[in-house]
Amino acid sequence: MVNLFGETVNGATVHPKRLPPPPLSLPPTKKDITGSFPSPRSEIEILSSPHLKSFSFNELKNATRHFRTDSLLGEGGFGFVYKGWLDKETLAAGRPGSGLVVAVKKLKPEGFQGHKEWLSEVNYLGQLRHPNLVKLVGFCLEGENRLLVYEYMPRGSLENHLFKRSSQPLSWAVRIKVAVDAARGLSFLHASESQVIYRDFKASNILLDSDFNAKLSDFGLAKAGPTGDMTHVSTQVMGTQGYAAPEYVSTGRRVIDKKRVGAEQKLLDWVKPQLHDKRKVFRIMDTKLEGQYPRRAAYLAASLALQCVHTEARFRPSMAEVLAILEKLPSSKFTAPPSPEERQIVSRPSPNTHTTHL
Repeated sequence: MVNLFGETVNGATVHPKRLPPPPLSLPPTKKDITGSFPSPRSEIEILSSPHLKSFSFNELKNATRHFRTDSLLGEGGFGFVYKGWLDKETLAAGRPGSGLVVAVKKLKPEGFQGHKEWLSEVNYLGQLRHPNLVKLVGFCLEGENRLLVYEYMPRGSLENHLFKRSSQPLSWAVRIKVAVDAARGLSFLHASESQVIYRDFKASNILLDSDFNAKLSDFGLAKAGPTGDMTHVSTQVMGTQGYAAPEYVSTGRRVIDKKRVGAEQKLLDWVKPQLHDKRKVFRIMDTKLEGQYPRRAAYLAASLALQCVHTEARFRPSMAEVLAILEKLPSSKFTAPPSPEERQIVSRPSPNTHTTHL
């Protein structure tokens, strides 16, 4: 079951009410978590964040060795991402191999994302701080150049670990850890004083550090949630096809795969019937796991996934509820009998099986 958890939890409803803080096994300090900010803000206010450094283009060019190809980490809709080095104290360009390692994202003019998305990223990550959100170090706005500087995540994206043939398969325990971390990040966004709707939650935007701690990245499509008397939230479709609630399920396959035939092109159409039956859950498990996962935990996760993709938003659990369930899932193969809470999960009425097409 590759990312049954990570891809489904975004299907949860963002409620207008304020949610309680997510339970954390290791509570971050108040310094690590901040999430109160006024909205909307002017561009000048956004770019004046005391938490971010305003870099010159030359500084980042020197930090990345002139954006050399051997410093290239990857490419997305925004542009190219390069590895760079900064002095830990001054954040000036440093020598390769020493100081603070960063990832520098450089907007390409012909890309799918532009100034609006770039500014949204600066706006949210310039104010939000949480262990499960990638840290934005600074930005560059100089002429036509728009760049973003992040903390470096050495293990790259979850997507690479799930779909690259050369990657080592992730164990069940690591998958549970990543799912919990991702849910913590989303729960924080939904529970912050000014709620944030992430809108582009997918495996390629979940980054991993050296210890497989997961952090959400790419807030270009994020938007403020309902606050006070403003309970309406735009329903404009945003993000990547196949990754908008309630179509958030993945189990070793991509959400949209046009190479497959018939119903299997859209993963939700294929996987939903399997989630209802405890005897069929094994059919949707990632074969790379080679059967090394606790059967009961897999079924509990499937039950949770089914609730998260309910066609009616009011029947989906909140992110705080999703997180609480994920944190209790067994991460080892040998586990105790199911708890009363777990029995309640699997005994809930099955969601409507009507298929929602994209």
